[in-house]
This record gives sequence, C-alpha cells and structure tokens, in this order.
Amino acid sequence: MKFKYVIDNELLQEIFILIFSFVLFTLNDWIFILSWKGFFSGVVYFSILYGHAQFNRHFILPFLWKEQKPLLYFLLTIVAMLIFSGILYEVSTEILYKNCFLYKSSHQKTYQFQLASLAGTLLCILGALQILAYYREQKRNSSMKLISNEVQLNTLKGQLNPHFLFNTFNTLYGISLQYPERTSDMIMQVSQLMRYQVENSAKEYVSLEDEVTFLNSYIELEKERVGYRCAIDVNFDIDPEKNYQIAPMLLITFIENAFKHGACSIKDCFVKISLLVKDNTLILRVINSIPKKKKEIISTKIGIVNTKQRLNIIYPNRYQLDIKPSADIFDVQLEIQLA
Repeated sequence: MKFKYVIDNELLQEIFILIFSFVLFTLNDWIFILSWKGFFSGVVYFSILYGHAQFNRHFILPFLWKEQKPLLYFLLTIVAMLIFSGILYEVSTEILYKNCFLYKSSHQKTYQFQLASLAGTLLCILGALQILAYYREQKRNSSMKLISNEVQLNTLKGQLNPHFLFNTFNTLYGISLQYPERTSDMIMQVSQLMRYQVENSAKEYVSLEDEVTFLNSYIELEKERVGYRCAIDVNFDIDPEKNYQIAPMLLITFIENAFKHGACSIKDCFVKISLLVKDNTLILRVINSIPKKKKEIISTKIGIVNTKQRLNIIYPNRYQLDIKPSADIFDVQLEIQLA
C-alpha cells in the first residue's frame, strides 16, 4: 500500500527522482571528501544537470507533445544542451575543479564529458518523469471511464427494469383474460420474478444458476399464456458445480422478445431456447418464428439496445452477438466468455 501511494503521489515521485538522480550523477570522487564544501560542489554540479532537464521538460517538451513539432523539439534540445554544457564546463573548471588535486588531469574536466553528463541526465530524469506522468494519465483516464461506465450502467438498468416490468404485466394480463382462475397463482409467480429483479439488478454479478432459474420461471409464465398454441422448446445445460457468474438480467431481453414477437400468431409459431456453457463460454441461442400475419405489438424498443450497451461495458472484447432476421424466423446467438 505504501509503494502504491508513492507511485500515485506526484510530489513524492518528483522527490524520489530528484534524490535518486542526485546520488547517481554526483557520486564522484570529490563527493567522498568529508566536508561541506564537497557537498556544496555536488549540489551545484547537480543543480545545473537537473535544471537543464526541467528546462527541457517545461519549455521545450511542449513543442513535441502539444505543438506536434518533433523537428523543432530536437533542434531546441540540441541548442539547450550546447548552452547548458558550456555553463557546466565553465562552472566545473573555474569553480568546482579549480585547485582540486583530484581533478588536475581528469577527463571529467573536458567539455565532452560535461555534454555527455547533460545528455545522460536528461534521458534519465525526463524519461522517468514522462513514464510516471503517462502512468498517472492512464490511471486518471481509467478512473474516469470506470465512473462513466457506472453511471451509464445505472441509467441502463433504470431503463431496463421498467421494460421488463412492462412486458411481464402484459404477459400476466394475457393469462388473466384466458385463465382467470389461475390469476392468483400467476401473480405469486410474477412477484417472485419481481423479487429476483429487485434483489439482484443492482449487483454486478450473480450466479449463473440463479439467473437460469429466473429465466426458467419467466418461460413457465409464458407457457401458461401461449403454450397451448405455440411450440416452445427449452434446453438449459450448465454445470452448477462450476459456480459461473454473470451480469444479472442480461439474457432475459432476448427471451422476452422471442415470446413477444414469435408467439403473437395463433398458428405455426414457435420459440426455441438453448443455453449451455462450453470451455467457460456461455452460448445462448434463441430462435422464434415471424408470423406472416400478426397483430400490432406495443414495444418500448429499448431492450436490445440497452443489452448491447451493457455487453459493451461489462464484457468488452469478450462477447459475440449475432442477430439474423429473415422472412420466417428471428435467430439470435450470444456468446460470452465467463472466465
């Protein structure tokens, strides 16, 4: 946690790079002279190196990132290095190394050495600062995207819940007209569906087994309404011991639409639903007939749109949705990588 705090704290990052680069680029023989003068010499020498790196960072680097002028950036970088290396050479030979017996014949007194020191310091300090800045920017973007996704998901769920409620009560109304004696039992069944929705729609994931039980309950409700005139084929094949997790209320839309549009005729209509998990991939296949003559159906037209948006947010690059409408059938296949 402490390391993560340091990585996320911009001020601590600057201090760490300052201390590390000071030790790295001033650890020469004279720094071991146990005197304040030796320490002061190291501070002056490093201040020029560090000042050059910060000058490049704040005044030259924007030409590369903001102005998108790489040639101008490299030209100004070379000019700044020549100027700062000249300053460093003069300060080193006239102040720091003068009258210092350790450096009377040292190659470190040359202009080329000072130029190389500046270049090395620039790469080390600027590179580390840019890597950490990029890390912070990426983390900031990820946090903003996460917040945006959460807001969008909550909005979608708020739209989806009334959509499901609307369709369920339409189903209940159809049953009450044909089988009024069963209405009380159907109300209890609907209440169980509503309870599941209320208790789980706010969760990020639920057990796939619970979601399948919910789907089965909804399908049984539809069988009460249209089972006498619509061929309904259901096949669920999952392994309860695997304890797969899935986003709640994600699959129900495709099944709702199948019954709404596939069972709106009095003859030659069918709904086929299959769900299985193979190699950690959920495969849902829903096929329904498209009657040639059907009554007008009231639709909010948000179910499939919302489900697609939820899939993009929750399972990015982990799902495949194929919707194939034709003149006679409507075929939907959804594959989701659960793990």
